[in-house]
Amino acid sequence: MNAFFETWPWYISGLIIGMIMLCLIYFGKHFGMSSNLESLCSMSGLGKKVAYFDFDWKANKWNLIVVLGAMLGGFVAVHFMSDPSNVSINPKTIEQLAVLGIDAPNGKLAPEVLFGNQIFTSPKSIFILLIGGILIGFGTRYAGGCTSGHAISGLSNFQLPSLKAVIGFFIGGLIMVHFVLPLIF
Repeated sequence: MNAFFETWPWYISGLIIGMIMLCLIYFGKHFGMSSNLESLCSMSGLGKKVAYFDFDWKANKWNLIVVLGAMLGGFVAVHFMSDPSNVSINPKTIEQLAVLGIDAPNGKLAPEVLFGNQIFTSPKSIFILLIGGILIGFGTRYAGGCTSGHAISGLSNFQLPSLKAVIGFFIGGLIMVHFVLPLIF
């Protein structure tokens, strides 16, 4: 039972994700979290006003169950199985965060200053969240899918557009961390 409460090695998690992808490929399904937003918009009747959302969302209801499972799994993991004390962060990373004025997570998975509730009290933080959300939404639509859809599903199906998107995600992440993040903090 202790294996469920510890961080799993990459090769176990990767094997499980690979097995899930093989099942999805076998059944002719494509995985991606952002496609659920399209389904939710279609469910709400937005397809009557916007042609893009005019499709049979019921064909994708299996993917909505994946989202519910991910939310339920996250809740269970955080509240009943969480032991972030076994997560080790590189001391260089802690030093670099300190230079930006960000404290080490101190036994948590993420720094409180970036992911705590106090970010909703700062207009600057709310503005950053709003702009970040718009950019993520635009990027997801422009790339034709999200990181999970391209990196997990698209690459496992050998799709060249997914490879280009994943390379773009990594380049964007590097630019953000090395150039934009220091300007923000």
